Amino acid sequence: MEIVVGFVRSKEGRAALNRSIEEARVRGARLTVVHSSRGGDHDSVEDVIADRDELERIDAELVAAGVDHQIREVVMGHTPAIDLVEVANAIGAELIVIGIRRRSPVGKLLLGSNAQEILLLADCAVLAVKPLADE
Repeated sequence: MEIVVGFVRSKEGRAALNRSIEEARVRGARLTVVHSSRGGDHDSVEDVIADRDELERIDAELVAAGVDHQIREVVMGHTPAIDLVEVANAIGAELIVIGIRRRSPVGKLLLGSNAQEILLLADCAVLAVKPLADE
């Protein structure tokens, strides 16, 4: 079984990662951590370095926890939702785990939603998690 988690450096990203680790353990699944960025002029050098440092820490955390995993950095210029769904489809994932945040109805209307796009595009189950109030 394969599980895919979308990861960004945020409390929502950490909540998704933590839950995906739990799901991988319970299901005896392999975990694929996906970080999507647009690349080029869209990402500052500082952000790229911070993202890579965080992904290295996550890799070490998963190794120490004994979780079968892989980490994929996707720089394709697509939306994070499309990148995540494409990776899930490519590996035959049975579950995608995403972090979500609270937004107003107007914010959802004006800004769109990666979570909504993933829900609409995914061919597998999607688990959306929110961070705990104290995270």
